Amino acid sequence: MRVMIIGQDGQLGSSVHDVLTRQGIMIIPAPLAEYDITDHTIVQKISLQSPDIVINCAAMTDVDGCAEDPDMAFRVNAFGAQNVAHACMRCNADLVYISSNEVFDGQTDTPYTEQSDTNPINPYGSSKLSGEKMSARYQPKMYVVRTAWLYGLGGNNFPTKIMGAADKYGKLRVVADEIGNPTYALDLAEAIVTLMKTREYGTYHFVNEGHCSRYDFAAEILRLTGRGHIPLEPITLADYPRASTVPTFSPIVNTKGADLGITLRPWQDALTEYLQNITN
Repeated sequence: MRVMIIGQDGQLGSSVHDVLTRQGIMIIPAPLAEYDITDHTIVQKISLQSPDIVINCAAMTDVDGCAEDPDMAFRVNAFGAQNVAHACMRCNADLVYISSNEVFDGQTDTPYTEQSDTNPINPYGSSKLSGEKMSARYQPKMYVVRTAWLYGLGGNNFPTKIMGAADKYGKLRVVADEIGNPTYALDLAEAIVTLMKTREYGTYHFVNEGHCSRYDFAAEILRLTGRGHIPLEPITLADYPRASTVPTFSPIVNTKGADLGITLRPWQDALTEYLQNITN
């Protein structure tokens, strides 16, 4: 099996690279400097390498940045994804496309399943949903993997921002009415590698089990890192102006993957391991 990871230097891409390496699976190098998914020449670059599977981790994930520059969001997340899918069609490679819980509108009180209706409310979610659809037109032999609130080793993510802000300011104000699934990139990577061996194409929700608010996520980070004494004030999304409108309740639940025996551990356990890894 020959696997190409587009975006291999990001939080998820590097985690997928680590999992594949541990399993002895051949990886075709694809540095972003040479594999710009917004450049149509990537179609030939990928297809000439004849991968068996392409995992597209390249994306514009800055939600507020997507709201400020929606054209760029669609150029990367939709049309860039289409280029990768076109290449997969040409060389008959399976495709893994990484999507997001923000394809949903958050106007519910129960977690979304893979069968739930999509209705994005911001440019980031719209661009990711377009990426799902545009990719599928070119390569139906595809796994769409939706995830949420991703953090991983070496990244500037929610946990590192919370720890940094706590140390800098000595107190924090964190949104308590935005609910989602904290997801550890290494756990997600292991689930993706397991899934791509099944040849059970389709849409999957892979997140660590359970959901919480941003406030609860921050509180657990502070507690686990010995910062539990730092004052933490709950605020609302209305108190925290930002460029993007985000879905307030957007947890997703893994049903299709679980039917295949692919599950991710509780988010609290994953967070504990992650924090141990970055502090030891």
